[in-house]
Amino acid sequence: MALSYTDYTANGVTATFAVTFPFISRAHVSVLVNDVAATFSWLHDGAITLTSIPTAGATVRVQRTTPSGELVRWDDVSNIRERDMNLLRDQLIYYAQETADLYAELQQRTLRRPSREYGLNMLLPEASLRANKVLAFGGSGEISMISGLDRSSDGVTPEGGSTSRLLASILGNRADPRNHGGIGSGTADDTAALQAAATVAAARGIPLYIPYGTWRITTTVSVASTVSVTMDGEILYDGPQDCPALVLGESGSTRAQAQTYRGIRVTAATQSAWTNDDFVGVRLNNIDACKVEIVRVEKFTIGVQLLSDGVGCEDSDIQLGRIVDCRYGLDLRTLQAASWVNSLRFYGGHFANSSATNTTTARYGVRYSCASGAYNRHNAHSFFGPAFELQRGDGVTYPVREAIPFLFDAGDERGVHAHDVRMEACSPYVAKVTGGPNDCSFAVSYTGTYAFTGNAVLYTSTATRAGLTVLPKHQAMAAHGAPRLVAAAENVRQRAFRQTIDVTDGVGFEQMAVLSANPSGPPTNLTGFAFAGLTLFTLNADTVGIPTSRAVGFVLDCSLCKEFFLAAEGSELRPVVMQFDASENVLDSTSPVLFSNMNTVWGGSPSYFWEGNADLDSLSGGLALNRLQRVTIHDNAKICFIGVRGGSATAILRALRIYTPALFSPAVLFGGSRKWGVREYTWSFAYDPPSLASAAVDTQNWTCTGFRPGDSVTAGFTTATTLPLTWVPTGTNTIRTLLTNNTGAAVDVNAGTLFIRAVKPKL
Repeated sequence: MALSYTDYTANGVTATFAVTFPFISRAHVSVLVNDVAATFSWLHDGAITLTSIPTAGATVRVQRTTPSGELVRWDDVSNIRERDMNLLRDQLIYYAQETADLYAELQQRTLRRPSREYGLNMLLPEASLRANKVLAFGGSGEISMISGLDRSSDGVTPEGGSTSRLLASILGNRADPRNHGGIGSGTADDTAALQAAATVAAARGIPLYIPYGTWRITTTVSVASTVSVTMDGEILYDGPQDCPALVLGESGSTRAQAQTYRGIRVTAATQSAWTNDDFVGVRLNNIDACKVEIVRVEKFTIGVQLLSDGVGCEDSDIQLGRIVDCRYGLDLRTLQAASWVNSLRFYGGHFANSSATNTTTARYGVRYSCASGAYNRHNAHSFFGPAFELQRGDGVTYPVREAIPFLFDAGDERGVHAHDVRMEACSPYVAKVTGGPNDCSFAVSYTGTYAFTGNAVLYTSTATRAGLTVLPKHQAMAAHGAPRLVAAAENVRQRAFRQTIDVTDGVGFEQMAVLSANPSGPPTNLTGFAFAGLTLFTLNADTVGIPTSRAVGFVLDCSLCKEFFLAAEGSELRPVVMQFDASENVLDSTSPVLFSNMNTVWGGSPSYFWEGNADLDSLSGGLALNRLQRVTIHDNAKICFIGVRGGSATAILRALRIYTPALFSPAVLFGGSRKWGVREYTWSFAYDPPSLASAAVDTQNWTCTGFRPGDSVTAGFTTATTLPLTWVPTGTNTIRTLLTNNTGAAVDVNAGTLFIRAVKPKL
């Protein structure tokens, strides 16, 4: 127990601490908080109070430091007082206690040799002799200074090694090829050193560490399934191209379970000719619940291979980096019927090839494969953000060859899903299938180089199932965001009907409205802008010619739904949108419309059109992106027209469809109280025929707005009578009926309702 100090553990609340030892003067008492001097004041009972409350857990030391100098001086020994003698005694006792306490602490806190080791020199050299050196101990245990830890002359030899090595690697308890003569220069053959380090790691149950440097090997280096690996350096393989460079884990039925492989970098010294599938950069055998980080693999036939033999590869996370100039960047392969490759997650990966590498040979990013008779149902694989730059070839400088991200060559793959795929300089296929995969999907976020040619699946003649779904997100997200079909004219030509015989109205289309780019007036509301029919349309055998001054489309209720997708088939078609408020008044430029893949242009009065700045079939940077147009309606709009006009005098229209998000099902407005989109017109009138003498005829003219001569007319009367009722179209908007008494006596027909129906002729 200390006699000259007391230690306390602060609780974060208390600032007052007792002074438990005697002292001569308050000036001899000090306080340290975590070894830092603290200020305090004295209380009347001899306790002290700190100026600041120490934080919880801090060590508070209240200590006494008695000076060694004279506290009492006697010039005349005949005048020695008892009080002075007692003071001198206390000083000596307190000073001795403080010295004993200090010595006890030094014994615990300082490095010292055993007392029995007499004559051993433990004196440190001068500062100039120990600068930039490491403290060590010589063969007799004496102090020694090491100046170059990687020199064998320093005599530091690790357990299990044969060469003096870096002290840090020895103390780190990990196997290091430098402990076995490895150099890492990129020119020396370090094969034996790497294999020896891997063997020691397995024998001692410690990790394998491959430090900074280039470690050249000339044959396969194999690491046991029980060993984790960390690489800061890089392996350079400079041997025959018929074997793997680095094998992690063992074949057969041994699992590499819960291991970590970090920073893996393997490069071939010479580019593979891609003729031997045994030439593999990194082979991972039977991994199970492992964490794998592949930083770089280059110039092999197969870059990285997950190989399952007597058991399987499963339940592991693989981080992929650069996999360059390999015919198959990643190969997932089984060797036995009782092996499998399931439940794996892959993150990242840049699969790239040079255009000049093996110019006539096909190349693939990820291959699913199996030996004959081996398990072929590889399943539950997720890829997150892989990028493929495989170099298809332009057909001029380099020949065109297959450059496809995924090759399904095992036969029965299931549940493979790739998210946010990037395809650069690839074939127009995200995958190639030779068998029967099921339930696989590929979301392609970007496709570039050689134009936007699509992201299809190449099914070969041996394929038995079309089990792959592709979601091309690049410039097509608007299409995926609008899946509900709400209006469709699958064949616009077959919807055409004659609206009138005069030049005012012309041709109409069932369920659709037609607009003029130059309406007279101009109108101010929906009824004035949306016509039932107009002239200048050209009705070809299977298409409709649309001039630049006309638009055809659907009128929709957009009070809730503001997102629509426009799909049109034809040529030289310009997208057109008009908007109206809840009172059906036309909206102006203060309520803009937006498209997803082109800019909008405000037409102004008198058309009030919002138009795209390009035709739907025109190319943008060589890509057919303008066909993919989502239409975003302004919040002020409650009714909108969405359609197309002619982008030139030769424009033609085949089909037009409107989609919305699945949350909405807006009404398509036509007929009823609307004048457009219907061939059939109906009217009803109260009719009370007069009493008719024999052979008399009651003639009535009925105003039927919208009727035109040439329309097919039928009429019916609700009152039962044997008298014939006939009708005669007398002119625009007028139909005449004749009720004839063809009996031999007078007849008085009761009152009823007269119904008249007119149908516009199809064209």
